[in-house]
Amino acid sequence: MPMGVVALTGATGFVGKTTIERLIEAGWNVRALTRREQPAKSGVTWVRGSLQDRDALLQLCDGADAVLHIAGVVNAPDKAGFEAGNVSGTDHMIEAAKAQGIRRFVHVSSLSAREPALSLYGASKMRGEKLVATSLLDWTIVRPPGVYGPGDTEMLDIFRMAAKGFALLPPRGKVSLIHVDDLARLLTALLPAHEDATAQIYEADDGKVGGWTHSGFARAIGWGMGKRVSAVHAPRPLLFAAAYGDRLLRRDKAKLTPDRASYLAHRDWTIDPARRPPAALWQPQIDTRAGVKETARWYRAQGWLK
Repeated sequence: MPMGVVALTGATGFVGKTTIERLIEAGWNVRALTRREQPAKSGVTWVRGSLQDRDALLQLCDGADAVLHIAGVVNAPDKAGFEAGNVSGTDHMIEAAKAQGIRRFVHVSSLSAREPALSLYGASKMRGEKLVATSLLDWTIVRPPGVYGPGDTEMLDIFRMAAKGFALLPPRGKVSLIHVDDLARLLTALLPAHEDATAQIYEADDGKVGGWTHSGFARAIGWGMGKRVSAVHAPRPLLFAAAYGDRLLRRDKAKLTPDRASYLAHRDWTIDPARRPPAALWQPQIDTRAGVKETARWYRAQGWLK
């Protein structure tokens, strides 16, 4: 059943690629923002531009029925990089939606927005949320926890360590997790206007009560690869030393930055159960142990994991 046109940002990223597939399956025509030329895809119209290109955003939103704003910056060398991607970029999308008469606006944020003092990333996501919440649009915000699945590069390092039988982890703490396909299904389910979802902030995960300890997740990855994993928790000073080292070695491609180290050192990144989406709207379908096993198989198929 045709659902209309959705203006999508972040379409070429990890979450965006899976979400495109779910949107098309659900009957949406997708108009997707991209900074680079993309191959033709049935059901998708590509619009060249960036979040800083107002003309491109107006074109993206022209005639659309809803906005799904996934794009954001996870790693940046400084505050300005996070602000451009997560604050001004969100502001520009809101302006374009309003200019083109769109009411429905689904915004992907992060659990880090709950603790803005911990990291530049979290502070920028919180400011982006405030812009959405005061936009007067029909908005819903989704704060994903750790997202994993085929195509992800952010968690690849821990899979590589687990394949060798060990995992160097942050200080002891807890996290919630969600498979990318479950997240994509939630975002797709939220796009039609829902009275109960208006002006709501949702936090969604795999359904595991209390979340996962860092070591428990590492062992689950090992189980998925048939490996027994020895978990070692890095003291906070060592975590920050590793972050500065990664920045020195990989520069802008570093996965562990000082800003991320501050985020990772927090003891509790589990979702708030009171903010779960209504069960009638969405429920997780992918058990994390099965999900990491599937992810490991995908990594191996791509040659990313030996």
